[in-house]
Amino acid sequence: MDRIRLVGGNRLRGELPISGAKNATLPLMIASLLTDQRLTLSNVPRLADVVQLQRILVNHGVGVSLEGRRRGETGMGGQRISFHAADIVDTTAPYELVSKMRASFWVIGPLLAREGVARVSLPGGCAIGTRPVDFYLKGLEALGAEISIDAGYVQALAPGGRLRGGLVRFPKVSVGATHVVMMAATLAQGQTRIENAAREPEVGDLARCLVAMGAKITGIDTDILTIEGVDRLGGATHEVLPDRIETGTYAIATAMTGGDVLLRGARRDLLATALDVLALTGTTITEEPGGVRVARNGNAIHPVDVETEAFPGFPTDLQAQYMALMTRSSGTANIRETIFENRFMHVAELARFGADIRVEGQNASVTGVSELIGAEVMATDLRASVSLVIAGLAARGETIVNRIYHLDRGFDRLEAKLAGCGAEIERLTG
Repeated sequence: MDRIRLVGGNRLRGELPISGAKNATLPLMIASLLTDQRLTLSNVPRLADVVQLQRILVNHGVGVSLEGRRRGETGMGGQRISFHAADIVDTTAPYELVSKMRASFWVIGPLLAREGVARVSLPGGCAIGTRPVDFYLKGLEALGAEISIDAGYVQALAPGGRLRGGLVRFPKVSVGATHVVMMAATLAQGQTRIENAAREPEVGDLARCLVAMGAKITGIDTDILTIEGVDRLGGATHEVLPDRIETGTYAIATAMTGGDVLLRGARRDLLATALDVLALTGTTITEEPGGVRVARNGNAIHPVDVETEAFPGFPTDLQAQYMALMTRSSGTANIRETIFENRFMHVAELARFGADIRVEGQNASVTGVSELIGAEVMATDLRASVSLVIAGLAARGETIVNRIYHLDRGFDRLEAKLAGCGAEIERLTG
């Protein structure tokens, strides 16, 4: 099994390209099920989750083709992939595929909307909380779907073969449920109104792609979406927006090492709250043509309290990385996790570096230490994995990170990007 070896102490300097957003790419790929025309996505990141979702889509009859690089594209650029679901050959998403990646459950919306029926295994994915699918199913029921659960599968049926527009009020913001219901509503008969919709940029990216395919959606980027159903959707070409979580991760890594890096392709507006917090820690954040520059040159890391929230608040997907940064702060910072109940699994591994962290319920108190010591550690989930890399970048001596398949799910060529900015890092195979 692959591992990452790194030796800390080098400051990150130079340029680091930001890939397309994983959390936007996956629903965009799934949207290809809504049409018999070709959907082409550019700036697609090279990730294990993208490959896994391709397998799932092929199972439903989607033709997937990787297009060559265009003139001017570099080796670190994103992929251009076309998806063509001319015919849906299977409306069942089996356990052996869906259990490997939670987002694959989202196929239930397009399959039900286009074919009038879907049978999808209950999802798997990272163990960072129960993350029930109740909101998804209640949203589909509000569109007229008949839902039952049998032997670990959700069976959904649209009476008469077509969903009907309706009112969907989410009791709590859910990105996944917003994706599913919005996609399903594009082909429903009549108008759908989604209240308390997620406002994450990835939701807006999906909505804009659906509009390019012929959907009628208003209220994009707000918490109320209105969708007028259409009879069919067409093809489109869409560029995936830059990954704000990758942006925040490398911004934190730069701050951790006291470096100076231009995050090429990054957009500050997608991550304003987290970058504002990072600025309070003593890091300089500057928008430049082509990206965002992050620098911390010699000044101390100031402790700053954070609480994770839905967008536009501080992202839960940056909580572990930020905790790693606070292990080297000049005081004590309090971190409150409000989105997922089991997202402090990285604490025990950070402690192996010598970090001083105390956890009580959903609250963590992190007191900075003068030095971290390299250690052998084990990744527990996608975002926790990269927090261990961040700690290792600043630790004295060698760090080995095991079970890095989690990293491959969400970070495109992490070792190459960090090595390009001066990190001593390599992948060990076998």
